[in-house]
Amino acid sequence: MTRTVQCVILKTEAEGLDAPTHPGELGIRIYENVSKEGWKQWLTRLSAIINENGLNTADVRSLQLIEKHMAGFFFDEGDYGKAPAGFQAGGGKK
Repeated sequence: MTRTVQCVILKTEAEGLDAPTHPGELGIRIYENVSKEGWKQWLTRLSAIINENGLNTADVRSLQLIEKHMAGFFFDEGDYGKAPAGFQAGGGKK
């Protein structure tokens, strides 16, 4: 049976993630509140965040910044999570 969640991104019930995709408390919150489609939208945004900020996912400071963006994107927490200037879904720029 498919696991469903009330997705904070889609604002509707949708198929949930198969397993936590991030460690720790934030990962558990994402697992419990984000659908597969919502996670897919995050991955598109994450790519833009990494590219726009020149982040290195092997760097602890970059990972901390990514987590701030995750909390903002999924849960409207803090000052992060908004799309980078000129961001358009699908990879285009204004």
